[in-house]
Amino acid sequence: MASAPVRVRFCPSPTGNPHVGLVRTALFNWAYARHTGGTFVFRIEDTDAARDSEESYEQLLDSMRWLGFDWDEGPAAFDSASGASGGPHAPYRQSQRMDLYKDIAQKLLDGGHAYRCYCTTTELEERREAARAAGKPSGYDGHCRELTAEQVEAYEAQGREPIVRFRMPDETITFTDLVRGELTFTPENVPDYGIVRANGAPLYTLVNPVDDALMEITHVLRGEDLLSSTPRQIALYKALIELGIAKQIPSFGHLPYVMGEGNKKLSKRDPQSSLNLYRERGFLPEGLLNYLSLLGWSLSADRDVFTIDEMVAAFDVADVNPNPARFDLKKCEAINADHIRMLDVKEFAERCAPWLKAPFAPWAPENFDETKWQAIAPHAQSRLKVLSEITDNVDFLFLPEPVLDEASWTKAMKEGSDALLRTAREKLQAADWTSPDSLKEAVLAAGEAHGLKLGKAQAPVRVAVTGRTVGLPLFESLEILGEEKTLARIDAALARLAA
Repeated sequence: MASAPVRVRFCPSPTGNPHVGLVRTALFNWAYARHTGGTFVFRIEDTDAARDSEESYEQLLDSMRWLGFDWDEGPAAFDSASGASGGPHAPYRQSQRMDLYKDIAQKLLDGGHAYRCYCTTTELEERREAARAAGKPSGYDGHCRELTAEQVEAYEAQGREPIVRFRMPDETITFTDLVRGELTFTPENVPDYGIVRANGAPLYTLVNPVDDALMEITHVLRGEDLLSSTPRQIALYKALIELGIAKQIPSFGHLPYVMGEGNKKLSKRDPQSSLNLYRERGFLPEGLLNYLSLLGWSLSADRDVFTIDEMVAAFDVADVNPNPARFDLKKCEAINADHIRMLDVKEFAERCAPWLKAPFAPWAPENFDETKWQAIAPHAQSRLKVLSEITDNVDFLFLPEPVLDEASWTKAMKEGSDALLRTAREKLQAADWTSPDSLKEAVLAAGEAHGLKLGKAQAPVRVAVTGRTVGLPLFESLEILGEEKTLARIDAALARLAA
């Protein structure tokens, strides 16, 4: 095992929007594969026809590409231009591997590693209740483990349709978790479990480890919620090795829970868990991944912001902290803001394009001015937490009139603001409109004429021109907007004050 090339997998189910906890799992697997020079396998677990959908499948592929997770083996759609099969273990969608699971389930039955269980749901629940009342473990009690041919015949005569259960060995199972250290499970706490439904459909408990075995996965890095299933899978691996189906038992590492508000596990129902939300708000993939990597891992004790390449160079699953990690949206936004500032200005301008152009922009397409956008972009770049904030920051440039925030108007337009605006208009009209410093001097002079410092003097001008008390650097904004529109907006503000 120690010398085997690393092979990890990410195997989501196509059910709804991807969850940020799922993305964190994908990130740690991908980073470990890239750090070790290993193989990253992307597999789709779509055996639940009632919950899985083709739309969610396509969404998963799109999300993986957006995040930058290139996979070495996986759905051929990733490399459809070449007609590639996806890799040597194709297909990589479980719904296309059903005959394989059926064959292996039969081999487990034939080898004595599994058996047919005829217990009804009612019988199982009655026996569980009795076990609980007696203070005993309430898992499956092995009722059908050693049925005689006569008992089987009687059950089948009743029309009972059996499930297939895996026969757990009567032994303690100990393994070393890559994140949590040595863990031990005693047999009374790991009862026999179902691997095939009564209708013949294979369960996750069979298909997941079977695929890992056939795809020669060496390291299973997954969520802490799956830890209790690990001893069952280890026992199944041993059976698969005995049958010549598996070569080895992989190493397991169980990643810490991602917690939401109130220290509860972040669930799909929590609004802040949806990956789509972060895409729509304009998080950068690299900013989001930087933050998610901190949910259980760190590059160093004093550094939270780093590139994905730096993470890959340093990442080792042995350094993952087993303690639950709390999702902090404000910190996520702050780290994303740092990544926005790290972009080249040209790239920043390009990344904002989806929000600046139809259908998301609040202005008509013909009012968007590329020259003005390129001029304002460097000033906007340092102000954003997420890219979707760009429209509120630059709408004054592209709308015929500014969007007036009434609270800002009330705050800025104090007694005497009309006189100040008239003086500012006069000074601005005489200023050099190719120089922000000249525009600043004009507003400063207007303020001094009315006994005000620059901060107080510029507030009415900003609200008159942009509609808000806060925004991009004022004098650079005035220069880019231009003299004609700036003076016209000051005139409109004076008219409103006089009304």
